[in-house]
Amino acid sequence: MTGHFDSLETRPAEAREGALMARLPSLVEHAQRNARGWARRLKDVEPHEISSRKALAQLPVLRKSDLKALQESDPPFGGFVAVDPGRLSRVFLSPGPIFDAEGTGDDPWRAARALYAAGIRAGHIVQNCFGYHLTPGAWMIDGAARKIGCAVIPAGVGQIEQQIEIIRALAPDAYAGTPSFLRMIVEKAREASLDISNLKRALLAAEALPPSLRDWFRGQGIDTVLQWYGTADVGLIAYESPAMEGMILDEDLILEIVRPGTGEPVSDGEVGEIVVTSFNEAYPLIRFGTGDLSAVLPGISPCGRTNVRIRGWLGRADQTTKVRGMFVHPEQVAELAKRFPQVRRARLVVEGERADDRMTLKCELDGEVPQAADGSDSLAAQLAGALREVTKLRGDVEFVARGALPNDGKVIEDARTYE
Repeated sequence: MTGHFDSLETRPAEAREGALMARLPSLVEHAQRNARGWARRLKDVEPHEISSRKALAQLPVLRKSDLKALQESDPPFGGFVAVDPGRLSRVFLSPGPIFDAEGTGDDPWRAARALYAAGIRAGHIVQNCFGYHLTPGAWMIDGAARKIGCAVIPAGVGQIEQQIEIIRALAPDAYAGTPSFLRMIVEKAREASLDISNLKRALLAAEALPPSLRDWFRGQGIDTVLQWYGTADVGLIAYESPAMEGMILDEDLILEIVRPGTGEPVSDGEVGEIVVTSFNEAYPLIRFGTGDLSAVLPGISPCGRTNVRIRGWLGRADQTTKVRGMFVHPEQVAELAKRFPQVRRARLVVEGERADDRMTLKCELDGEVPQAADGSDSLAAQLAGALREVTKLRGDVEFVARGALPNDGKVIEDARTYE
């Protein structure tokens, strides 16, 4: 299916760059004037001087990994929201925990472009299988679909049998959610010999989508399988088109790729941390470091969209790791270790392939592993329960010999394979 969401997607690169740079001074001034966190952070900055990429690169990077501490010191948003909290549309609590703010208006997360690029049009039905509880992912898709003119099935996560019944009864045109949950739906339908072949489109996010899994979905009759990439703070950042040559940047953002741990932009093609500036009046973000790695691709997409393309998600610039669509932070692993004096060192290892994420908390202990009276490993059970409580995710616990964990400073190891 051809066509673009609007004329902004096909404008000359020079026109786009000029328009974005012209908006920068007003964004900086708005943030300074209306958000005390930005006023503190940019106290010596003259807004009218921030009108080029070179000037922008002189400003500090606000990294997502710092938000938890900043929000704790200046609740609830660290002083970075530019309106009174009661004037927001919704407030979310993402893992960390981090509070996220949704502005007002239709499609406040700007995600409609991603749906439109996937062939979703007015009159279609979207089965939205992102979680509606506390986190914003589902609401991004919900608002975007309704802006286009679609009906939304707020299916959420879980209840696979019911999800299949909905697909068979309402014949949605598209699935939106994580790759792993779609795989579970398709496999369950196959096991029960239930026909869900009417589902032809899938818009996926929050997990890696290796080529083998994308091909597997197509082999099950889902013709269009595309990804979009965003964060709970920014909303949509980039999305795939049917050309499937990289991910195309949203029109309302300025992208920088910087050397991890610094604010220094790298050369096009070099892998670095994704840093974005978002023109969001309610929640302005200036040089926001996502913690995700990517690189800029040369040229423009064969689909005709002229904006910058990135290679997609290439891993994490820090140890904060996304597991089954949820962020797990190093601070959470440290909290687990503090709860149990027997744990000398702990390391959370994330493994899996084809979006089948598995977590194992590996622990070195001081002394022997204590056993319960019935012979069961009570400490492992307690640790597993605490792991689920702190991260909201299930995981295994493994005790290793003292000195077995590498002395490399890591508390979270991403050992997943993506090919």
